[in-house]
Amino acid sequence: MIILGIDPGLATMGYGVIETENDRHRLLHYGALITAAGERMPHRLRAIYIGVRQLMDLWHPDDIAFEELFFSRNITTGMAVSAARGVALTAVAETSDSIYEYTPNQIKQAVTGVGKAEKHQVQMMVKMLLHMDEMPKPDDAADALAVAITHAHSLHAKDLNRIK
Repeated sequence: MIILGIDPGLATMGYGVIETENDRHRLLHYGALITAAGERMPHRLRAIYIGVRQLMDLWHPDDIAFEELFFSRNITTGMAVSAARGVALTAVAETSDSIYEYTPNQIKQAVTGVGKAEKHQVQMMVKMLLHMDEMPKPDDAADALAVAITHAHSLHAKDLNRIK
């Protein structure tokens, strides 16, 4: 099974593609879709849409997993990231209904065994679980790989996390 993990963001949207079979995971690709802060919002959203569509066309993932958004302070940033997430959801929904989401705590728990793990601990476990020589960069890509791994670990109950 091929899983595309997405860590939503407007400036940097991380993505990670893994192949999973039983409890074994293999890294296929990772990176980030970057948009410039000085660019107009519609152009940034269009770039994200095109980038996500290209990932879908290139990898044909069986399932797509998103990190659920969580904002406690800056509503303006939250709205921009929500718009970016919406565009990414639209791009994947054109070719798939297998779309899931996981909270940050679910991701930390699945990857490290501790729901309150630090970001560095998650990155170290991603590196180890995917047999990588170095930590995935940028951090958003590491987070997206963690989302994909979380989904792989949750396949037995994945419908609980399906985006409705």
